Amino acid sequence: MKLSMWSSYYMDLSPEDAILELEKHGYGYTELSDEHAAVLMERGDPKTVGEAFCAFAKAHHVQIPQGHLPLKARITTPDGMTQVKAFLDLFAAIGIRYAVLHCDKLLDEPDLPLEERQRRNREALCELTDYIQNTNIVICLENLGKSSFTQSAEDLLFFIRQLGDSHLGICLDTGHLHLAACQSQREFILAAGQHLKALHLADNEGKTDQHMMPFGKGKVDFTEVFAALKEIGYEGIYNYELPGERKAPLAIRGYKLEYLRKMTEFLYESV
Repeated sequence: MKLSMWSSYYMDLSPEDAILELEKHGYGYTELSDEHAAVLMERGDPKTVGEAFCAFAKAHHVQIPQGHLPLKARITTPDGMTQVKAFLDLFAAIGIRYAVLHCDKLLDEPDLPLEERQRRNREALCELTDYIQNTNIVICLENLGKSSFTQSAEDLLFFIRQLGDSHLGICLDTGHLHLAACQSQREFILAAGQHLKALHLADNEGKTDQHMMPFGKGKVDFTEVFAALKEIGYEGIYNYELPGERKAPLAIRGYKLEYLRKMTEFLYESV
């Protein structure tokens, strides 16, 4: 089991200092957040910067197999496409294999039919997968909440089947799925199957995306999640995305990481 915390658990620190904190608390994996990726992008050439950051992480025994593409980039627009491609260049230099992406919800056109939303996103994804054909990067489409047309595993599999491309996969966000209430965690995981390449593990009470740790006030059934992941033979990182837990002093965040490690090991071994 590969335990991971997304880097913006330490959003108030530099990307390098976030790596040092993760190393200190025994985390050998992380997802590079879009915030920290943006910091790296500001430093200059993505290839040079990415290779240097990769070397730093390796020197401190932290692997970065997963990264989040820009959250607010609208892939159906020229500016959004350019921004995502630049991030992909950075990810390639770092050695990130699984790049998490939100489809464009096209919220500025509320009356747009579903078929047109799918068509525009399909065309954008086709351009992006063409862009990474000579890499091993897999763009992992993330399930979103109730206002999205990408809530269920089937919604995401639509694009994979349409494009038939090995450079597309799925990222399960357990919190988003709980809010959407379109299918159970197990149903999503089994439907995604071998296309499931990335995880955002987080809990909530079912009303807002609180991004909490499991086994608090939240209602996501993480025993079900871990059992289903074992059932499909999931081999990726068990990555937590918990902005709801980072409003604490540095030392307290470290204690939370220690709890998460013990809790995750218990879950993984007991299901």
